[in-house]
Amino acid sequence: MQNQEIVKIIENLKGRRNYEEKRASKLGFASLYDYFEDKISKKQKAVEDEQKESEVAKTDKKPKTSKKSCSCC
Repeated sequence: MQNQEIVKIIENLKGRRNYEEKRASKLGFASLYDYFEDKISKKQKAVEDEQKESEVAKTDKKPKTSKKSCSCC
């Protein structure tokens, strides 16, 4: 079963199709479809990792206690 998003991307390449085919073969992909499938999965993984990092950053924030330099204050 083919992903319709990838099929649309390949159909809309027009003049860049030859370039993308050469790039896919240079990187070792058997087809243009496999190349774009990998490309999209990497983008999704990057977005997921970014979301996880932002969640971790939000949970790691602790209220800052102000330290005073002298004992009288």
